[in-house]
Amino acid sequence: MRLDFLNYDSFLLRSLVSVLGIFSFILCLSCTRQYAEHDHLLPDLAAFVDPFIGTDAHGHTYPGASVPFGMVQLSPDNGISGWDWCSGYHFSDSIIVGFSHLHLSGTGIGDLADISFMPTHQTVDFSKTIESRLDLDYHAKYRHDKEFAAPGYYRVQFEESDILVELTATERTGMQQYTSGQDGLLHVVVDLGFAINWDRPVETYLYLYDDNIVSGHRYSTGWAKNQKVFFHTEFSKNFDGYYFVGDDFTLSDSYDIQGKRVKGLFSFDMKKGEKLVVKTGLSSVDNEGARLNLKTECPGWDFEYIQELSYAIWNKELNKIRIESEDAELKKVFYTGLYHSFLAPVMHSDTDGRYRGADDQVKKAHFDYYSTFSLWDTFRAAKPLYTLLQPHRVNDFIRTMLAHYDEYGLLPVWSLAANETNTMTGYHAIPVIADAWFKGFRDYDVEKAYEAMKASAMQDIRGVNFLKEYGYIPADLEDESVTKTLEYAYDDWCIAQMAKALQKNDDYAYFTERAGAYKYLFDEVSGFMRGKMLDGSWKPNFDPKFSAHRVGAEYTEGNAWQHSWFVPHDVEGLIQLFGSRERFIEKLDSLFNEDSEITGENISVDISGLIGQYAHGNEPSHHIAYMYNYAGVPSKTQERIWEIMKTQYNARPDGLCGNEDCGQMSAWYIFSALGFYPVNPAESIYVIGRPMFEKMEILLHDDKVFEILAPGAENEGMYIQSVKLNGLEHHQTYIHHRDIANGGRLEFDMGPSKSNWGTHPDNFPPSMTKVKQ
Repeated sequence: MRLDFLNYDSFLLRSLVSVLGIFSFILCLSCTRQYAEHDHLLPDLAAFVDPFIGTDAHGHTYPGASVPFGMVQLSPDNGISGWDWCSGYHFSDSIIVGFSHLHLSGTGIGDLADISFMPTHQTVDFSKTIESRLDLDYHAKYRHDKEFAAPGYYRVQFEESDILVELTATERTGMQQYTSGQDGLLHVVVDLGFAINWDRPVETYLYLYDDNIVSGHRYSTGWAKNQKVFFHTEFSKNFDGYYFVGDDFTLSDSYDIQGKRVKGLFSFDMKKGEKLVVKTGLSSVDNEGARLNLKTECPGWDFEYIQELSYAIWNKELNKIRIESEDAELKKVFYTGLYHSFLAPVMHSDTDGRYRGADDQVKKAHFDYYSTFSLWDTFRAAKPLYTLLQPHRVNDFIRTMLAHYDEYGLLPVWSLAANETNTMTGYHAIPVIADAWFKGFRDYDVEKAYEAMKASAMQDIRGVNFLKEYGYIPADLEDESVTKTLEYAYDDWCIAQMAKALQKNDDYAYFTERAGAYKYLFDEVSGFMRGKMLDGSWKPNFDPKFSAHRVGAEYTEGNAWQHSWFVPHDVEGLIQLFGSRERFIEKLDSLFNEDSEITGENISVDISGLIGQYAHGNEPSHHIAYMYNYAGVPSKTQERIWEIMKTQYNARPDGLCGNEDCGQMSAWYIFSALGFYPVNPAESIYVIGRPMFEKMEILLHDDKVFEILAPGAENEGMYIQSVKLNGLEHHQTYIHHRDIANGGRLEFDMGPSKSNWGTHPDNFPPSMTKVKQ
């Protein structure tokens, strides 16, 4: 082993730092134990969370350890590249090749899985050719009955070696605990070359910092074209041996190594049952940032304490909504959904405020800078949910988007590791900002926010140039033309509302006109939104069930049945295009009653969770069942919402009918179970559906409580008979955000028969086009 780089001066310095670190840890421990003890008074709602829900089928979630919105997602990797392994893990698998520190929750594209560690008792030969994961000497088999996960914690015991691996996390650090399965050497492989799916390393570096410390970095390209991760890892025991492995597979006992796919192996002489703790700080900035993150958040070696603290943090977050039910399975679905809703966006700035921005420059922020903004998905329900349950984060989300604008020139579309990926359609940071602004979240430069919104809408890429020139996006000039036109129209409506509020009258008129772009694409004969050519003719050979993924498509990850309903800002205008409410209702019924055949040779795999042609497994369908309220038949909304909640969610690993998509799939369930949903996310209203539970409480900031009562809702009470808000009869089929945020009580009288509640036009939700009596 090489330790001659240690000199006496550096030893004294590190000893002093160690003493100071222990002192600060004692102070931190005292404070946080009091915090944890206080939180032990809360109901243990975290016990209803099962992180394995969504890890099977196409949910694409991970089972590992994280804290709410944390930078670190420490989780097992099966070592397979494939669509159902976008998170690195799939419940159908039985092999683990490592535990890496960064993962995506429920996305349809695979990336991350950075900084991988793997314990083994096997002798490792790095020189042999690796054609599959089974060729890795350190791969391990496991069974699900030897696996367990809870909020902030994961463990698994390997079949052959009996090594027990436990994982927990703080906001910017991951902590692992390995229990040796036998006497002798325990090796820990640090594989910076490990990569799955789109990710590829371009530069990796390992440095022996001390006799129990290793640091380094991993630069990679993939979905995020320029990702940089720095790490600082400390082991609870000194190394009894180590070596590095270069790109040419030669072994080295030098102090550092750099290459494209470098690895390190660190050996420890262990007794059976002895524990080795490994803790790692991450940073997007540099190794010093990673070291300081680790020192600040995880200075000690008490794995159980960090695990308990992580669990307590989660339990406090989950206690923001309390439900009463005798059905433990339903409570598991609900609280796991709330848990999934709080996994992203993720912290991107260090404890000292530094972060690496979209321009690859290191900045220092006076706020928490976040990344992983899956905006095509989360603008619909997840971001509105945060305005209720995460109000202290909302302004920082907006500040992050404005910093991204400063660094990139446009608002984020899909930000990953602060990289703009430009994934998906629309410019949906705009409704997120508008939603926050109209709800009173304004602790940022509002004029800059409006400037950024307008800049994104006036760009000349992503089909916006055609929208500006022709009023719609021609199908013969741009793929996914229908979806893009519809989504830009909605985003433009959001800008128009901001312009009106800020007294920018010319902009208000201009963007209001653009908000009506959906009308160009409505075909009165078929009743669908269709691709229109530059010459004004319809694209030929129309089939509403046809799907083409990306190339040659008019619809993004869907077909005409699923995308023709995206006019959330003007449902009344859409109804008028149909010619009558009766025809609109008939078409909406047909969506759910049509057979589920999808045609085409390149069908999007994202079309899932089908009820007829309604596809709950992908976001464009999420608002549709609530549209019956706009047509005066809320009883049909109530029927469909109940059906979707009952058939598309369950408490098994396959409990999500489609990609979780960074919280959106679960946020739909949370809102719908509460009894309402933000059909138009930037309108500050929630359209009423039907509650899932008989009693629910939303615990808001400033000790305010919004109580929801619905006796009989879980059993015979399918239909709403009447509603009261704060003791007064409430006839409208929607409620305002302020009604909830101010605290109060919403009471549902439920019954087995349909009623006339909400059927008068005066009670319909608002639209851009005024309701015709």
